[in-house]
Amino acid sequence: MSFALLRRPDPDHLEVQHEGASLQIALRRRPTARRITLRVSAATGEVVITLPSRTAVNTAQRFAASHAGWIAARFARVPERILFAPDAILPLRGAPHRVHLRDTRSGAVRVEAGVGEGQGEPVISVSCETAHVPRRIRDYLTREARRDLAEAVERYVPLLGQRPLRITLRDTRSRWGSCTARGELNFSWRLILAPPMVLDYLVAHEMAHLREMNHSARYWALLHGLCPNVDAAEAWLKRNGTSLHRYG
Repeated sequence: MSFALLRRPDPDHLEVQHEGASLQIALRRRPTARRITLRVSAATGEVVITLPSRTAVNTAQRFAASHAGWIAARFARVPERILFAPDAILPLRGAPHRVHLRDTRSGAVRVEAGVGEGQGEPVISVSCETAHVPRRIRDYLTREARRDLAEAVERYVPLLGQRPLRITLRDTRSRWGSCTARGELNFSWRLILAPPMVLDYLVAHEMAHLREMNHSARYWALLHGLCPNVDAAEAWLKRNGTSLHRYG
């Protein structure tokens, strides 16, 4: 009987104690891994321990415990999650907006000038029952993202002489956009939270793949010719991209 059949199913997480605090880290196995590694997921901010196929979980537990200080330091850097709820501050096109719940129950969501205290602060005004606020805001942000992405695509169509077959929005963790061999573009709806130059850059990045399905020197020359903010947008994503996943 093989070792794999005898082994109990792995837990999803391991628990590590550090200075009285209990820290949970995600557990993953990878057949190609040659040693135990610890890393921080760029998409989610969580700490992940990766094991080779035949490494025992208790070995991983000891490894994690020996690096408890490192794990705690990484957890300290993870931004606090912000829910879609009344009075939450959310970025919309890179600018902070406060969620304001109205008494009416029309289901409408719109951006307005500030109300009450902090009058100059723009708000995302939501008219629904409190329990429905998260879904209403998510739907609104997705609609706004779809509109901004479609407008950006249309700006690049005449420059490239190419039009995508379809535009799809997802809540992807590993990438902000992608282009399939069939010419279908996929984007994260969370780009609506970033400054417009970042969304515009991601559209240019994927639209350029309609002509160059690679990352060759020719591709990068094409992209820089299309979009003047490549370096600035990539720098912004490197600094702030992970934080966009804290919302919702």
